[in-house]
Amino acid sequence: MANAPTKPTTTVKKEGSGSSLFATLTIPLCIAVAIIIFMFILGDPSHFKGGIVENGEPTDIYGTVHSGGVLVPLVMSYVLMVIVFSIERFIVIGKASGTSSVDTFVRKIQGFLTAGNIDAATAECDKQKGSVANVIKAGLKKYKEMETDASLDVDQKTLAIQKDIEEATALEMPMLEQNLTIIATLVSIGTLTGLLGTVVGMIKAFAELSGAATNTARLSSAISEALVNTAMGITTSALSIVMYNVFTSKIDGLTYAIDETGFSIVQTFAASHKNK
Repeated sequence: MANAPTKPTTTVKKEGSGSSLFATLTIPLCIAVAIIIFMFILGDPSHFKGGIVENGEPTDIYGTVHSGGVLVPLVMSYVLMVIVFSIERFIVIGKASGTSSVDTFVRKIQGFLTAGNIDAATAECDKQKGSVANVIKAGLKKYKEMETDASLDVDQKTLAIQKDIEEATALEMPMLEQNLTIIATLVSIGTLTGLLGTVVGMIKAFAELSGAATNTARLSSAISEALVNTAMGITTSALSIVMYNVFTSKIDGLTYAIDETGFSIVQTFAASHKNK
């Protein structure tokens, strides 16, 4: 008895290398931009009383954030990374979804399958585009191949279609998950860096209090450093968690659409050929 074919009808894509290059360039760029903002915008003398930046008294929110110390630009770079990677993921996942609603596309494909119009379903995939359509199109292509293959029985043909859909999914899905690891990592390191800044600020504050004569300006600056780093660390982590959950939810929705349509393709083929 012949075995089911194992060669997929899809081709390996190269988005992974492009996404890695994007991450490699984005991370140092965000750090550089954060340092520039810290030094030349937040650290402008106009934000401090008397124009004294070093240990000066801030007069607005910009000066207050600058008083958070040397860890502020690092945490700021985390926030910039979350924003940049989130925009990039929105674009990539949006393209993967296709030109129209995924739910509408799935219903159309299921309607064509029910009517036995595989060519119309394939044409709809060409119109939809995106990762979901690519996977479904691969399954439909294998469907047509199996209809003309006389060397396999129905169960083997069904298995071949299902396997091809799974292989196509395995090729498309990693592209959607690129850079999500970075966003997830920022959840932890944002909090930890903010906590480190808090500890440094409190150490300075207690050191000032332990002196014979307490300088209220320095004490205030140390407390500001602690609180600013705490606030920025929490902001980074909160934003990272929200964006990570948004993207995983979108990816889960696309995966479910692929699974649902793939199941319909397999079941339609099995039902239409079980008596042949």
